[in-house]
Amino acid sequence: MAQRVRGVIAPGKGEPVRIETVLVPDPGPGEAVVKVQACGVCHTDLHYREGGINDEFPFLLGHEAAGIVESVGAGVTEVAPGDFVILNWRAVCGQCRACRRGRPQYCFNTHNAKQRMTLEDGTELSPALGIGAFAEKTLVAAGQCTKVDPAASPAAAGLLGCGVMAGLGAAVNTGGVSRGDSVAVIGCGGVGNAAIMGSRLAGAARIIAVDIDDDKLATALRLGATHTVNSRSTDPVEAIRELTGGHGADVVVEAVGRPETYRQAFYARDLAGTVVLVGVPTPEMTLELPLLDVFGRGGSLKSSWYGDCLPSRDFPMLIDLYLQGRLDLDAFVSETIGLEDVEAAFARMNRGEVLRSVVLF
Repeated sequence: MAQRVRGVIAPGKGEPVRIETVLVPDPGPGEAVVKVQACGVCHTDLHYREGGINDEFPFLLGHEAAGIVESVGAGVTEVAPGDFVILNWRAVCGQCRACRRGRPQYCFNTHNAKQRMTLEDGTELSPALGIGAFAEKTLVAAGQCTKVDPAASPAAAGLLGCGVMAGLGAAVNTGGVSRGDSVAVIGCGGVGNAAIMGSRLAGAARIIAVDIDDDKLATALRLGATHTVNSRSTDPVEAIRELTGGHGADVVVEAVGRPETYRQAFYARDLAGTVVLVGVPTPEMTLELPLLDVFGRGGSLKSSWYGDCLPSRDFPMLIDLYLQGRLDLDAFVSETIGLEDVEAAFARMNRGEVLRSVVLF
């Protein structure tokens, strides 16, 4: 029998979110119902509300979450009721060409729950990133549940479900940051600061944080940056080169998603260095670079989806590091809020006042 829970709905493009009663069906084959304990307020949820992802309104927002498995459907073996899990939006299929090559982090056929959650009048909801976790309970594919150590704080653990994993993975998995490297991170919001923390974890010798906000740069220093550059007043390309012996950084992570900052990242890397785009551009944006510079500077130009992570591999490992005191996920939790505060949290996020607001249930 379907359960009635409260959830945050985006009813139409640009409209304020509102709390509605959501019907969550019993899990079918390969599905799980999760009692949500915490869910971060991510820019992607705001993109959904603004119609920047698609127009399949109404959306059930929320995706950066952790909780307890309440029930599972037929054939589910990877998790069981009572398990503490982080929700992920890349449930791998195990059968596509990427999975068969042993690269499941690039799975081309990730999947979600087949059943739909609905409003009381039967209106089907589109769950954000196939999760919909701004709700007391949600229905997901069982493969979207990654079991981790229940000693972890749900507010901190849930952030691995999107933003922190995206940034940390962009540096470590996609960028391949390793011992002694120089790294520059352009854009020091939640994702950028996670890239900084990941670079420190990987042993980078020099980590240069670039932003236009001094408060964000101060946070970057606390999370592992060795140097900061305010690009409102200083040319970041020249500053990064100066801080790296005139060469440029080995790895530059662009966590803004704009042509002008990507161009800065391109020219701020060393010869044969790596640029990683993890900031999300909008559809109308275009980039123009001299092709001779692309050829002549060598190296790699990469984009990073979800930090090229494999949740079953990365989430438990990172939670272990968190519990050992080696990965300060708590530092990303700026505030905890209720469901009714999500719209106001979007505004604070847009103003750059928080790394993450986290809804607690």
